[in-house]
Amino acid sequence: MFQLPTKRATSIALAATAGAAALSFALLAGTSATAAAPPSVSGSPEGAFTRIADFYGSYIDAVYDGDGKTSDQLRAFYLSEPLQGELRQWEESNHADGVLRAQNVPLKWKVTSVDSGMGKTNAAVTLTWSGNTTTTVHVQADLQTKKITAIRD
Repeated sequence: MFQLPTKRATSIALAATAGAAALSFALLAGTSATAAAPPSVSGSPEGAFTRIADFYGSYIDAVYDGDGKTSDQLRAFYLSEPLQGELRQWEESNHADGVLRAQNVPLKWKVTSVDSGMGKTNAAVTLTWSGNTTTTVHVQADLQTKKITAIRD
């Protein structure tokens, strides 16, 4: 005698068919069947390296948005006073932004820890410009004050 499948068997069969279809589509599309982890950013107010990354991210946003007041406030908060003076002189001589070492604003940035020692931490800041060209500035911060003390090409 012929029996119709139970509700549960039908649900399992439908779920298996849907899963196989999704996997097939993912394979054809060249993607993964599992979801990628969402991007994340982390840091700590206690770390000088994190402060370098925080500064560059915020500063680039402010300059990109044309917010001179905020970019000035960020410089005052994150940069040592001697560095602020050095940057003013560099900018007068080079007619460019001393923090970015350029006249325009990068499209992306990446901060990489280089090393720490003797009370300082060092980072390389890679700036990506239109045309996918990159430049790197070398940044040093004081571990005690967490202020950025040097920016060099």
